[in-house]
Amino acid sequence: MPTRDLIVVGASAGGVEALRTFVAGLPGDLDAAVAVVLHLPAGGTSALAGILNRAGPLPAVNASDGMALRRGRVHVAPPDHHLLVVDGAVHLSHGPTENGHRPAVDALFRSAASAHGARVIGIVLSGALDDGTAGMITIAARGGLTVVQDPDDALYAGMPTSVLRHVKADHVLPAAKMGALLEDCVGVAVDDQPAEDRSRDDPIPGNGHPGEDRSREDRPGRDRLGTADLARRETAISAADGGVHADEVIPLGRPSTFSCPDCSGALVELNAEPKRFRCQVGHAWTAEALLDAQGVALEKAVWTALRTLEEKANLARRMRGDAHARGADLLVRRFERTEEEAAHAADVLRRHLLSGTFTRPADEETAT
Repeated sequence: MPTRDLIVVGASAGGVEALRTFVAGLPGDLDAAVAVVLHLPAGGTSALAGILNRAGPLPAVNASDGMALRRGRVHVAPPDHHLLVVDGAVHLSHGPTENGHRPAVDALFRSAASAHGARVIGIVLSGALDDGTAGMITIAARGGLTVVQDPDDALYAGMPTSVLRHVKADHVLPAAKMGALLEDCVGVAVDDQPAEDRSRDDPIPGNGHPGEDRSREDRPGRDRLGTADLARRETAISAADGGVHADEVIPLGRPSTFSCPDCSGALVELNAEPKRFRCQVGHAWTAEALLDAQGVALEKAVWTALRTLEEKANLARRMRGDAHARGADLLVRRFERTEEEAAHAADVLRRHLLSGTFTRPADEETAT
């Protein structure tokens, strides 16, 4: 029988420290391949592989396209590329971003679950928002093992907490104790049941579970598109370097009233829980990340409006001075009113910006 032999690890904010602690505790004879995604800025290079190589007993390398997944080695996603698992090897893709990230944790988790089923062990470490939750749902649905860093042990508890809200995790523990756990879990024989069978019995809300009180009209397609099928389709989207066509995304859900923060295209609400969206060229968003991105866009728009109002007030002031020099009293009063109105509106916007209305702590979503 197949055994657990692939460990996929995802982290974001606070992830470097968590990953160093994690790899330091791994056994030197670990009989499994490890694949790591840390959300990174798109530009430049990453020193993460070197950091992890020095931190633990296993060699850590930057993943390259086509590289075989070797047991006893840590494969690290490079910046600006999704790390996907395809036929036991690494595939690097410049596919659509997810929650603004490339590489993305969910893209790795979905591809691993689709390719290796119950052989996968998924691990979510420190990070903000809810990245990794959708991927862990897929791993759980395929019979894989789910491991989550104790939120109290994480610098940013958002990602671990989100997973625990939606998945009954097999293990919740500090990063330093995961190595000992994996030593016992790796190599255990598993029933690698086909994805179609598992998704049919999948209890995750929104996948047509018999006990779910939702009509086809209310949730179109949810009875016919299971977790495993959706994961395969989304993996294909993540692997598409040039983006995808709308007819590859539209069948995955229903039209929403929202637009994509990346490209302003229309978003499709996916047939999945928790609520997620994809635009018609493939950019993916969870509801929390979309809300966060809309807040950033709103703040940017308000700063633009503030700058415009201040320029308007300054221009009206100059025109008032010119009119006063010409003795045009009617124009003086007109430009004076315009200046006062623009200055007042600018003050209102400035107060909102300074009050922090459009910002929040990165791990605010951890509050219950």
